[in-house]
Amino acid sequence: MTKPLIALAGLALALPVSAQAQDAADAGDDSYNMVIVYGDDECPQTTADQIVVCARKAESERYRIPQNLRFSDSPQNQSWAERVESFEMVGDFGTMSCSPTGAGGFTGCTQEMINAAYADKANDAGVRFGEIIAAERAKRLSTIDADAAAEQERVEMIEREYMERLERERAAETPDEAALPQPESADGPG
Repeated sequence: MTKPLIALAGLALALPVSAQAQDAADAGDDSYNMVIVYGDDECPQTTADQIVVCARKAESERYRIPQNLRFSDSPQNQSWAERVESFEMVGDFGTMSCSPTGAGGFTGCTQEMINAAYADKANDAGVRFGEIIAAERAKRLSTIDADAAAEQERVEMIEREYMERLERERAAETPDEAALPQPESADGPG
């Protein structure tokens, strides 16, 4: 009973979008919908209040185990070719080797960690989602200036029409005082 629960927990931990993509989505005021589409499937359209980001994968990937769950570093999953290659590296020691043997063997460990971090970053799907979100945000922001200029022009036109109407009303001739109705006196008519 515990094995299925552990498997479900592992699957639940592996499926959420990476922290970088989530941080990119939370950084703006827009709402995001990150969708993975396969083959020739249609990507949902972006709406005024929601940015839709699609990651397209090959049709052959539709029913496969997700990429981040396919591989593990356990020794049972290591191929014979990798095992033989590891035996070739047995004698690798000395400066910049990141090995506990030889003079200066520790010096290459930092470089190995840096290289591993860059490799992980280059292959992370969350980074790609972040780049797509940034591109979509830039596309939306590119129309803000044009929209603001059009709105400003419309407001100035309305103000101009209002001022012209006021000027016409002020310049219009007023009727003579005799033509205006006169108030009746307290004694009654005339």
